[in-house]
Amino acid sequence: MHWKISKEFDFCYGHRVWSQTLNTEFSLDPCLKCRHLHGHQGKILVYLEAAELKDGMVTDFKHLNWFKLFLDDVLDHKFVLDINDPLFHTLIPNVKKEELIKFPEGHSIVDLTKFKDDETHMIELYEGYVIVDFVPTSENLSAWFLKIVQKKMDKLGVKVSHIEFLETPKSKSTFYA
Repeated sequence: MHWKISKEFDFCYGHRVWSQTLNTEFSLDPCLKCRHLHGHQGKILVYLEAAELKDGMVTDFKHLNWFKLFLDDVLDHKFVLDINDPLFHTLIPNVKKEELIKFPEGHSIVDLTKFKDDETHMIELYEGYVIVDFVPTSENLSAWFLKIVQKKMDKLGVKVSHIEFLETPKSKSTFYA
C-alpha cells in the first residue's frame, strides 16, 4: 500500500523539434510544423509517492514551491533550444557553446556580460534562450523535469513516481521513474 499526491504547474515556452520526421501513412500529410519555431502553454503534473506518511502526508504541497519558482525564473516565456540544433548559431549569433553558463539542473544560458554594450533588443534576444543538450520534445522535457524534481525531493526522502507534461491540452507525455 502506498499514497500518491500530485501538484500542477503551468508555464509558457517556445521550442523547435528540429529532428521531427513523419510517416505520411499515419500523419496524412508531410508537414513538419514542429520544426518551426513555435510556442506552447505547458502544464506539468508532478506525482510524489510514499509507502509511509509523515505527519499524515506524503509531503507538504508547499515542498514543491521551489519547482514553481524554477519554472517561473528559468523557463517561463523562454525558448528552449537544443545545443545540437543545426540552427543554434543562426538563432544565437556570436555565442560560443563553450562560453555558456551551465547550471546543475542541466541547462545553460548565454553569458549576458559579453553583450552589455549591445543594443537592448540583442540582449533581449540572448536572454530569451534556455539551452539544453537534448531535442526539446515533450517526452524529453518530461524526463528532464523528473530528474530535476527527484534530485531535490531526495533531500526529503520523497519519491517522484512520474511526471506528466502537457504540451497542449490534448497532447501529453508521461515519464516514469
